[in-house]
Parts: sequence; structure tokens; C-alpha cells
Amino acid sequence: MFSAVVTLFLVLDPLGNIPLFLSVLKTVSPERRRKVLVREIAIAYLVLLLILFLGSYALQFLHLDPEAISIAGGIVLFLIALRMIFPREATSAIDSLEGEPFVVPLAIPLFAGPSTLATILLLRQSSPSHAGLLLLAITIAWALSGSILLASTFFYRVLGEGGLIAMARLMGMLLVTVAVQMLLNGVKSFLTR
Repeated sequence: MFSAVVTLFLVLDPLGNIPLFLSVLKTVSPERRRKVLVREIAIAYLVLLLILFLGSYALQFLHLDPEAISIAGGIVLFLIALRMIFPREATSAIDSLEGEPFVVPLAIPLFAGPSTLATILLLRQSSPSHAGLLLLAITIAWALSGSILLASTFFYRVLGEGGLIAMARLMGMLLVTVAVQMLLNGVKSFLTR
């Protein structure tokens, strides 16, 4: 379970998302920011739970093997980790948003993005009998990430943009290792079946 919490926390990348969240919320009045942030984090949690409980049915419908999910998940996580280590410029679509965000882009895709959803599917598929533990792992990783995002202005003041970038890159390095292990597990499982 500890491994699942760490993996989900790294994929959620709350420290790396702080500048993006602050950029999106800059047009929201200061007294509404906290309420909007709490609402978006709660919506993201509902999306994560939806994927946890209904995602396996989608995989069965598509007739995907656990090995395919493991290999694909490892590749996706590896690409996400590379983006964390070597970030691209922030998209101008985020900068051009006006008004109060609702669901997009804070809840989805910044908090509950494709990489997080793929990770949940992979973890669920790799241990289908441990849904309760995975629910607990998702809740812990979500709570830690949400707490960091709720304290985003504090972290931005303390670490500055350079410190946040350094932390995001460090998290990316750890995630590369997790991604490679997932890929190796999928290949090993495929070769031994």
C-alpha cells in the first residue's frame, strides 16, 4: 500500500502543479479562491473513485490483459516523468482562462489527469482483490496532494518558483524508476505466462 500511495502522490505532482493552480486562480477573487480550490479537489476525488470502481469494467469490455495494462502504464508514467524532469512551456490556454474555473482545468486534467487515471487502472488491475487498500491509498495520496495545493501560496512563498521546479524534477526522477519497474513487471509477467 505504501508503494501505491507514493506512486499516486508522485503522479499527482502537487508541487509541480502549484504554479499552474495559482495561474488559473489569479482571476478569482481572493475570498473565493479557497472555496473554489476545495470544490475542485473534491471533484477530482470523485473522478478518482469513479475510475477505481468502474475502470476495470471498461478494461474487461476492451479485453485488455493485465500485462498490457502494466506495460502501457509503465510507458505512460515514463513519459509523464520525463515531462516532469524536462518541462515544456505552460500552455497559453491556461493563461487565457477568465472567471472561476469549474472542473476544467483544475479538477481535470491538472489534478485527476490521464496519468493518474492510468495509474489507478494499473494498480487496480495488478491486485484486483485489494480494492479497499487501493481506496485507502488513493485517499491518502489525494489528501496529501490536496493539502499541499490548499497551502499553495505558502509553498510558493517559501520555495519560490525555482524550488518548486527543483522539487517537481526530483519527483520526476523517482517516478522514472517506478515507471521502469512497472514496465519490467509487465514484460516479466508476459514472458512467464
